[in-house]
Order: sequence, then C-alpha cells, then structure tokens
Amino acid sequence: MPEKLSSPHPLDTLGYQLRSREVPPATRRETVALALADGREVAVLRVRDPRARRLRLSVSERGARLTVPPGTSLAAGERFLHQHRDWLDAQLQAHAADAQAPLLRGQTACLPLRGQEIPLRWAEGRAARLQADAEGLVFAAPVRAGEAALRRVLRDFYEAQARADVGRWLPAYLPGLPRAPRRIVFKRTTSLWGSLAADGTLALDLALVLAPPAAFEYVLVHELCHLLHADHSPRFWQAVEQRFPGWRAQREVLRADGRRLKARLRALLAG
Repeated sequence: MPEKLSSPHPLDTLGYQLRSREVPPATRRETVALALADGREVAVLRVRDPRARRLRLSVSERGARLTVPPGTSLAAGERFLHQHRDWLDAQLQAHAADAQAPLLRGQTACLPLRGQEIPLRWAEGRAARLQADAEGLVFAAPVRAGEAALRRVLRDFYEAQARADVGRWLPAYLPGLPRAPRRIVFKRTTSLWGSLAADGTLALDLALVLAPPAAFEYVLVHELCHLLHADHSPRFWQAVEQRFPGWRAQREVLRADGRRLKARLRALLAG
C-alpha cells in the first residue's frame, strides 16, 4: 500500500459523511460512512496516528479502520479508502462469516488453532474424538453422536492444546516468582483474557489457543507477573518487559483480532 496519495478525490463522489468528536489532534478519530460499489454503506474508523508512517486499512472484529499518518491529507486518505473498498467489503464479509460459523458434522472444513486455519477431515468411528495428523485434523465420531457431543469433544481438544502450550512455556517463567499458580483453569470470557484470583488460581480464556502462540504466551506472562505486583503499576510493566520484551506487539494483536477470536470460539462451541 502506498505511503501517501497526493491527488484529491471529490468528497461527494464517495458518499462520505463525517461524524466527528472533539478530541486532541494527536488522537483524532472520525467515523466515515463509505459507500460500497453496490450502494451499501459501511462505517470506517479513521484515526490520525502520529506514530504511523503510511496509510493503512485494516479489518478486525471491531470493524474497519483507516490509519492516517501525519502529513498525509484527508483527501489522500479518502482516495486510498475508495480504491480499496472492494477489498474492504470482502474482508468484512469474511470476518462476519468466520464469527458466525458453527461446528457442523461433515461441513466444517477447517478449525482455527494457534493463529492458523487447520484443514479438518470427518470420519466415522466407535467413539467421538478429534486428533491431529500429518495432514491436519481428523474428527471421528459415531453416526449417533449428537451436535452437543461433538462440541464437547472440540472443547476438550482445545483445552488439551492450550494446556500443552502452557506446559511448555510455564517452567521458563517460574524462576523469580514468589510461587507458582495454585491451579490453571480455562474458560470462555467476554472481555478479559486472563485473571489471577487471591487463592492463586490462574484463569485463561480458552480463545487464546486460537490466537498466534506469541499472543497467548504474552497473556500467560502478564498474569504470572501479577504474582509479583497485583496492580498495573510501572513496576508491574517492568516485570512484564523483563520477561517478555515483545509484549506490546502481542497486545496489539489481541486488541485488533481478539473479539473475532472470542466470537469464533463461541460460535463453534455454542452452536
């Protein structure tokens, strides 16, 4: 994508409507209504970001976002957005489909795991089970197995995978901590990615196993550092930085795609 586009594009030909809020220029945000080729309108969050170096259009569970760097005119941003509106439409539709797709016997062709879409094959078997092989995943189940039973198998598979990841990472982070977590539980949450209870129970969102592994590992480190500091003070973030220097990038990954991952897991497990 280009750094900037200098030729202005008439505002009225794109069907833009701006609804602005008064915020500091460094964090200025505006909602832009973009008219797609078929006449539908989609809302795009336009953000003037002083740290950005190029125009960037992205789609996440929160919707579409256009990032505009300093020195780039709004007209250039509008032209850039118009040029990529077909791509934007396709991405929005893909996100919506992903978030709503349930687990269907014989129809679900892939499953999200560790930041990837893993091919899934269906087979008949004496007992319902989901396993990985050299070609991807195999879901074997007897004909009589109901949809609820298949969803339980999928949840158990995801939890086993998540526990395997934590088991690989945890030993490296225990030195320097006052104690290890008393136990680790996985559950589906609506907002938080993790929490540490007063009794030492570490709770992690099961949707983390759908995310790239580095993002999952960051959340684990984040919660472990609460064994040192219960708040989010500078000392806490120093502890996170010391153990996981790339935490900022992984936090952004979860901010950008976290809602979609949570929605995807909810659709797969809830039907």
